[in-house]
Amino acid sequence: MERVLDRTNLQRAWKRVKANKGAPGMDGMPIEDFPTFARRHWPQIRRQLADGVYQPQPVRRVAIPKPKGGERLLGIPTVMDRVIQQAIAQVLTPIFDPDFSDSSFGFRPGRSAHGALRQVQGHIQAGYRIAVDLDLAKFFDNVQHDVLMARVARKVRDKRLLALIGRYLRAGVLVGKSVQATGIGTPQGGPLSPLLANILLDDLDRELERRGHRFTRYADDLVILVKTLRAGDRVKASVTRFLARKLALLVNEQKTRVVKTNDCQFLGFTFRGTKLRWSDRAFEDFKHNVRRLTGRSWGVSMPYRFMKLAQYVRGWMGYFGISDYYRPIPEVDHWLRRRVRMCYWKQWRYVRTKVRNPLALGTFKRQAILTALSSKSYWRLSRTLATQSGMTNEWLHRQGLISVRDLWTKAHGYA
Repeated sequence: MERVLDRTNLQRAWKRVKANKGAPGMDGMPIEDFPTFARRHWPQIRRQLADGVYQPQPVRRVAIPKPKGGERLLGIPTVMDRVIQQAIAQVLTPIFDPDFSDSSFGFRPGRSAHGALRQVQGHIQAGYRIAVDLDLAKFFDNVQHDVLMARVARKVRDKRLLALIGRYLRAGVLVGKSVQATGIGTPQGGPLSPLLANILLDDLDRELERRGHRFTRYADDLVILVKTLRAGDRVKASVTRFLARKLALLVNEQKTRVVKTNDCQFLGFTFRGTKLRWSDRAFEDFKHNVRRLTGRSWGVSMPYRFMKLAQYVRGWMGYFGISDYYRPIPEVDHWLRRRVRMCYWKQWRYVRTKVRNPLALGTFKRQAILTALSSKSYWRLSRTLATQSGMTNEWLHRQGLISVRDLWTKAHGYA
């Protein structure tokens, strides 16, 4: 506890929480108001922590839609509790993390989803072409506190810190205007939950290693690679029994599958042979968000639109750009340019501006006039000679339109 309450550790925790921003907890306090609050109340809270009597506040429940349907329930702690949890995580991570499995990638220093995907690729290249795609049923909601705390206590001897972690697990959740007790589960949304999840599931990792399995885990997303469907069925059954008996965790039988790796999805990607490509669902989400950002009825300036579009596309390609699948990239760029031409055409509004602006960009007069007078849809007119000869690819690039192709080639070291 003394290391948790060390001034340097707390300052580092506050910087991390501040950088992550995030919504207010149940007390409604935004990040910006925390320094004033801390100056007034921190001495008392520090004494309570040191004496082992500090009581965390319940988390505020927020429902986030899942990409595959349904909702993921997040628990948002207060800013004060986020700082304390982050301070705890900073002390416990160097104690637990070095002993975690090399096949565990989620929420660990120096590790990422890309590393997990590359490891799965390596197993496939080694001939392991059958995937046991294991889905833990509402993992964060079903963690048994005593099972988890027994594993934390293997390396943590300070009873004050153990009791504090236990109180965070049992702090309750604010749903609407009422507080519900939390007898099981660890709420997603706090800085400590990912580390606690890895501590609990490390027993599973060790069991899989003991059995000699090829596997990759990212938080509660787990895929085990084997060579035959029969072996996959055996592994699925035995791992399901282990989880239930040793960790009191249930497997979602409807979502757990034994399939060829070509039919497996992992962290938003699929595999085609030994090649990596984004999943169809991830690509549909991408197109949905691009349509939103290039909606012709969104009344914003084009520079602002380009800025928001660039932020989103860079973020998406920063993750999915490792895909080995180049074929759709030029088509995406073409579609993106057409969406933006449609936005310009809508913003020009009047016939005179729809003639004057293309003329200024080099469109032939006859084409500009005929297109400006046309009653066809904005989408149809975005692919005419008038719009394309005026709003050329080079011109759109100068205005700030980002290129998916350029981002992909840079990600693969071609530029």
